[in-house]
Amino acid sequence: MLGVMSTRDAQRMAENRGLDLVEITPNATPPVCKIMDYGKFKYEQSIREKQQRKAQKATQVKEIKFHPGTDVGDLEHKIRQIRSFLADGNKVRLSLQFRGRENAHRDIGEDKIAEVLDMIKGECTVEQAPKTDGRIHFCLIGPLRKNGPKPAAAPAPASQDGGIHISVS
Repeated sequence: MLGVMSTRDAQRMAENRGLDLVEITPNATPPVCKIMDYGKFKYEQSIREKQQRKAQKATQVKEIKFHPGTDVGDLEHKIRQIRSFLADGNKVRLSLQFRGRENAHRDIGEDKIAEVLDMIKGECTVEQAPKTDGRIHFCLIGPLRKNGPKPAAAPAPASQDGGIHISVS
């Protein structure tokens, strides 16, 4: 931490050390800058981003299909499958397909999806409410979130001098 100084002095210091003056927080008063090797910084940043992409788990959307006539035993088996998909961190699309005369009794199918959602209501979040598209009634559910939103950090007090705040790394 070199404190608050004029921009020219900061540029001169960076030049003498063979480094770059990099503006970190331009909107702060005074702006915060760092004296660093910018090429090395960009290289390390790209390496960190590659590692994050490698460690990132891609969520898949699994689909469970059933019909208005699906009986209790089969429904319980499908509920077990849904729970295992949610435990793996995947999203699940519940699809109920109407065939033939079942189209005349769509309320039975809608009740079936509501029954499934009621059976797993504490274990998932409904990401897309049940809706009908042609002969298919579907909804999208996902696993419960473990971490809530993080609170924002308080801003640091600003200096009243007319320069910039410099730190060396």
